[in-house]
Amino acid sequence: MFKHFAALAACVLVPVASAPLAAAEPPPPPPPVPDAAAPVNLSNPLPPEGAVPSGPAGILDTPDGWHLEVSGSNETQLPVAPLTTAISSREYLIAGTFTGKITGSGTTELTGGSFEAGEQIGCGIISDEVEINPGASFTPGIGIPFTGNATGAFGVSLQGKVYLKPGTVTTVALDKKKFKGTETRITITGVRVKTDQCAGQSFIRSYATLTSSTENTDDIITYLGVTKAV
Repeated sequence: MFKHFAALAACVLVPVASAPLAAAEPPPPPPPVPDAAAPVNLSNPLPPEGAVPSGPAGILDTPDGWHLEVSGSNETQLPVAPLTTAISSREYLIAGTFTGKITGSGTTELTGGSFEAGEQIGCGIISDEVEINPGASFTPGIGIPFTGNATGAFGVSLQGKVYLKPGTVTTVALDKKKFKGTETRITITGVRVKTDQCAGQSFIRSYATLTSSTENTDDIITYLGVTKAV
């Protein structure tokens, strides 16, 4: 029996080899530091401040076979503080390129035409007139304790009224030129436009009007940019 107990004890006390702990994974490498001397990719530059999308081109097919097209591109409309510092003024810094083309094989002879480009500014409410009405008042009273003497106080007041009218649209022609041939262009950069007496929200959009002339006819088509609320 003692031999069986010794064998059992030997079996219990035999150490069991354990598997080694798995080594921790190394941390990921840090992101590469950009090289300040490396060239900058300018294939997708940021749009200029105040950039707005251009509207669809204005297209006209004339009865005598000419095709007129006027379009805008690279437009910016940046609201800026008015130089007058008046809160009823709206002022913008404008840029854009406007192009007019005449193509086709018309039955008449072209003699040239004219091209105009500018901005249209709309104001929801116009402040028309301001009226100031002075007033005077007298307030009687009785002295306390009662002595039989009447008292009173005089006052002076001012009442102001602002008369408002429905909004209007102001058309600001920035350039107008006559041309010969079949193509014309106007490029505007850094031009300030302003409207006054605007008491409500304002809106702005570009426009360009192409006039194609022959000896006896005029054909007119207008491009309108995207309306921007400011």
